[in-house]
Amino acid sequence: MTSPRRDLPKTVPLQNDDKKTLFAMNLLRIAARNSATPPTNPLLASSLARARPSVAPSLFVRARLLSNSLRSKLDKAVKNNDLVLFMKGTPDQPLCGFSRAAVQILGVQGVDLTKHKTFNVLEDDELREGIKEYSSWPTIPQVYIKGEFIGGTDILLNMHQSGDLEELLSSKGLIEPEEEGERA
Repeated sequence: MTSPRRDLPKTVPLQNDDKKTLFAMNLLRIAARNSATPPTNPLLASSLARARPSVAPSLFVRARLLSNSLRSKLDKAVKNNDLVLFMKGTPDQPLCGFSRAAVQILGVQGVDLTKHKTFNVLEDDELREGIKEYSSWPTIPQVYIKGEFIGGTDILLNMHQSGDLEELLSSKGLIEPEEEGERA
């Protein structure tokens, strides 16, 4: 028995907003896939199970002290550069899906990251933890524009989709405003 033939939907060209949404959905899908980790780490779970109860909780306690020298370096970097990206890896070789997505979003907006300051937080543990305390934001990547903390990949993505990122970058002189005739 054969199934009845279905008529395929007709294709229509994507509007600019549809392209942004499709791009954003793909970035999130790729970032989530690249950052997926197993729910439990058997090696860690077994070592914690053997640890004394008084020791195990201390494994998760971190000192939340941002040194004065690091705070000074971060202040200087953020205030003296138009755009600063703290990420895992480099713009040419991001080492996590969310850092890759941030680089791609900025690239799509027309930002040339070779002209701006980027920090690979994987090269310095103090920087990796310190930037989180500095911004009161728990994740990396982090983007600063003209001294102002913007957010991470999720914020960039929302701003990209709404058009707010293009408007912000343009108003700060980091990209050329798109002409009405150039919009597809």
